[in-house]
Amino acid sequence: MWNEIADGAAGESELWQQALRPESERALVSVFSPLAEPRFALGLETIYEGYLVHYGRPRLFGPSDRDVALLLGDYLYAHGLVRIAASGDTDAVADLSELISLSSQLRAEDADGDGPLWAASAALLGSGPQLDGARAALRLRGDAAPLEAVARAAAGDAAVDEALAAHAGLRA
Repeated sequence: MWNEIADGAAGESELWQQALRPESERALVSVFSPLAEPRFALGLETIYEGYLVHYGRPRLFGPSDRDVALLLGDYLYAHGLVRIAASGDTDAVADLSELISLSSQLRAEDADGDGPLWAASAALLGSGPQLDGARAALRLRGDAAPLEAVARAAAGDAAVDEALAAHAGLRA
C-alpha cells in the first residue's frame, strides 16, 4: 500500500517525488484503514496522508514549503477519492467528501474532534446517512462523542483506541 501511494505520487510529478521522505524515514503506520473494509484501505490512507500533509506530520512526504504541501495534500485527497470511486461505492465517496470538509472546518476553527470523525468515517465508510446525526453534533455543537460511540460500536474499543492513539501522534 505504501509503495502504491509513494510511487503513484512520484510518477505524477517531480515535485511529489522530491517531497518523498527517504525510505528509512517513512512511518508506515496504517491509522484508520484497519477500521474500514479492506477494499477501502488504499484510498483511505491516501486521503489521510493528504490530511497529514495539510495539518499534521505526514508519514511518507516532507514537502519543502507550504505551497508544495498545499498542492500535494490536495493531490492526495483527489487521488484517494479516485481510488474509492473506482470501487463504485458512491456513498463512500460522499462520506469521504463530508470527512474532508468537516475535518478542514475543525482545523480552521482550531477545534477538536477530528480523531473520532476519522474513526467513525472509516468504520462506517459507505453507510451514507448513518453518520449524519453524529457529524451534525460535531459540526454544530463541537460534540465528538456520538462519532466516537458509533466508531466503537462498529469497529470495537481496542481498534478505535489504537487508531486514535496513532492519530494523536501524527496530528500537529
